Amino acid sequence: MQITDLTHAMDQFVRSKGWYEPDSPRPQTPRNIAISLSLEASEVLEHFQWHETPQHPADLAEELADVALYLLQLAHLTGIDLEKAILQKLEENYQRNWPAV
Repeated sequence: MQITDLTHAMDQFVRSKGWYEPDSPRPQTPRNIAISLSLEASEVLEHFQWHETPQHPADLAEELADVALYLLQLAHLTGIDLEKAILQKLEENYQRNWPAV
């Protein structure tokens, strides 16, 4: 499955819940989705609090999926081609030199 397929699946889910409707209790605005993305990313951190490795990998997988879904939704709502953005960023990173730690 490609990013566009995942984005389409996410979009279908959001539509099925009615969250694009004007009176939705979960308005799909870039601001709201960015907040949700940050909150879900913080939940990923909980799996490493006090541990070097996750104690419940299946639960971590669910949190990572939540992060990915919100990331896809934010890119979709803002008209960003996420696949293109990722490839461009990787190319930039290949050209970067990070200082030794």
